[in-house]
Amino acid sequence: MGQDPCASTGFMPTTPDPEACVDYQEIKVQELAGTLSMGTIPRAIWVVLEGDIVDRAKSGDHVTVTGVVLYRWRAPIAGERPDISVVLRASSVKVRSGDTVVDGDASRDEQLDVFGRFWAQNAGKPMAARDQVVAAMCPRVYGLHSVKLAVLLVLLGGVARADSRGMRVRGEAHLLLVGDPGTAKSQFLKFSARLVARSVLTTGVGSTSAGLTVTAVRDGAEWQLEAGALVLADRGICCIDEFGSIREADKATVLEAMEQQSISVAKAGIVCKLNARCSVLAAMNPKGKYDKEAPLTVNTALSSPLLSRFDLIMVLLDSRNDAWDARVADFLLQGTDPVANADGGGFWSFDRLRAYVACVKTRLEPRASAAAERVLTRYYQLQRQRDPASSARTTIRLLESLIRLAQAHARLMFRDAALLCDAVVAVVLMESTMLTASLLGATDALHTSFPDDADAAYAETEALVLTKLGLEGLSEQTNH
Repeated sequence: MGQDPCASTGFMPTTPDPEACVDYQEIKVQELAGTLSMGTIPRAIWVVLEGDIVDRAKSGDHVTVTGVVLYRWRAPIAGERPDISVVLRASSVKVRSGDTVVDGDASRDEQLDVFGRFWAQNAGKPMAARDQVVAAMCPRVYGLHSVKLAVLLVLLGGVARADSRGMRVRGEAHLLLVGDPGTAKSQFLKFSARLVARSVLTTGVGSTSAGLTVTAVRDGAEWQLEAGALVLADRGICCIDEFGSIREADKATVLEAMEQQSISVAKAGIVCKLNARCSVLAAMNPKGKYDKEAPLTVNTALSSPLLSRFDLIMVLLDSRNDAWDARVADFLLQGTDPVANADGGGFWSFDRLRAYVACVKTRLEPRASAAAERVLTRYYQLQRQRDPASSARTTIRLLESLIRLAQAHARLMFRDAALLCDAVVAVVLMESTMLTASLLGATDALHTSFPDDADAAYAETEALVLTKLGLEGLSEQTNH
């Protein structure tokens, strides 16, 4: 070796012995956006994986990484200043996508005991106890009983089914809120994003297909994938405000994510499939003034394939109602808390409701009883016969949506079986979507208030639904 320093900046690595090679991967880990304060940008750090921990995590997974912090020099480039970056050399990677974060000091079993005692104390009036839980949803929004119930059922979701051949039927439910300005649509989205441990809140204004699904980013000579909103919300909920502002070409990208619960990627030579097992809670304004005589495809300017993927579509029309306006004005001016004033309402704080949603979603997997199956099947048959105009809604997905809603209501009632009452509630909620073929007459979701006697009101509704379906006298005992 001579005394002159080497002036070369380009080095060619020699081919090593194959036995000396190890699997190598670099991933970027970002802070959880839901745990940061308002206005804070999530920070990220590169993590180096070697050996058997390579390919253990995918885009969108929640991970816990243990390792050693190292300094790394950037590759030398002539005429540029060398930089030092901080990387984490991982020794272990634990994927936590299936875990659900539950606030509180009590363990999961202790929380289940607390919830079990609550339902045992209210066994004689189950619907009144259910309304206490529903009233804890967006307590600063007056009324909207059916909308709060629908949002809560979507957060709970149904039970996913999979067979030995790999076919999977999703258990996550989707909800679309279509309403006039000032009908609390954005409030429900923000509250839902806070209530679920894993959530992403985005707006349709400016959201591209890459921002919702996956984007390919060039990093030096290589390409890498960065997850979008639907992938980051895997096993959680994705709230999309101003859904109607998304460009038509970008709306097609969410079709696969909503039904197949996955996103197929073929960008920059990278072909893979990422999980997007999330519920979609979207809100939008109607195109112009809402026409009750026109189908949903005209009022929303959404295609039939996209509308059929939503389990529920709640239409909130700001019609003039002097009595309702007076009650809302008194509620806003007096500033009373309806949850605190209700009987037992103080039990359901925000943290308690968040823990309840997490517990029942992971512990309970209800199955429909024979009576519930008869009600759902009969309602599906009637809708297929009498509603040729709204073919976008009366597909086989309607029956799957009814099953998911019945299972979600069984979870809300802290049961491991979907009974007749769960099927009746699912039918009543679906009626708010079927504006042109309603069994129960015209429904106004915006002006639905909490009944004074919830159990008596349900008994009347059940008798009316069973009469309309031609199933008078049906009960749980008649099918056992």
